[in-house]
Amino acid sequence: MIKITSKDFEVTTPIRERIESRLEKLSRHDVQLINPHVIIGQEKQGFKIEASVGIPSNTLFAQAKDKDLYAAINAMGQKLEKQLNRLSHKPEGARYTAPATSPTPESAELDDEYEETIDKEYAA
Repeated sequence: MIKITSKDFEVTTPIRERIESRLEKLSRHDVQLINPHVIIGQEKQGFKIEASVGIPSNTLFAQAKDKDLYAAINAMGQKLEKQLNRLSHKPEGARYTAPATSPTPESAELDDEYEETIDKEYAA
């Protein structure tokens, strides 16, 4: 259930459908959306839309402004998708460190043999 709040104008059915379709695209990542809340406001220069969506590990927030309401909704949806994509692929990133594994007995034996051969070669 998406909560949509508007300031200074009425939310029509097409606007509600566009917002719901943009938030449905977030479900591609197999993440449960917790209390999605969208706030739409009309300003002098156009429309301002803010969305706050909870997910199990974090909270996503996006804000967009545009003269066209539908363009603002699309921009807000793209920002949310980018954040969710970044969070879902974070473990695959270059800075993520995998847990250290202990050496196997076989690799320890190979290391010992290698050290012995190096010691013999450089002992002269």
